[in-house]
Amino acid sequence: QVQLVESGGGLVQAGGSLTLSCAASGRTFSSYALGWFRRAPGNEREFVAAISWSGGNTYYADSVKGRFTISRDNAKNTVYLHMNSLKPEDTALYYCAAAVLRSYYYSAYEGEDVYDYWGRGTQVTVSS
Repeated sequence: QVQLVESGGGLVQAGGSLTLSCAASGRTFSSYALGWFRRAPGNEREFVAAISWSGGNTYYADSVKGRFTISRDNAKNTVYLHMNSLKPEDTALYYCAAAVLRSYYYSAYEGEDVYDYWGRGTQVTVSS
């Protein structure tokens, strides 16, 4: 079992930056691929970014590519989402998720169904 707890959300002006953190319980954190998803009001949850279990590969939705960076620190059992140049359309509830996944393909990481564990989310609000 893995429990995930997100933090770091808040209110920021457009163009600003935030770093989200997701702390995980469990001794097998390093064996999981990790992803960030978000749900804006009235929308379905969508893929944002993912990092492979080894940390050697990262994947990003086109809408955040070049602005967001995902990273992991296995010693701290934590995955991060560094968000720069934030836009009002980035406003959403951000979730982290963990999956037992061994793949090099983007398509394997963007689907919700592959993730076994989810956090409860942290709210990010970007004002214009």
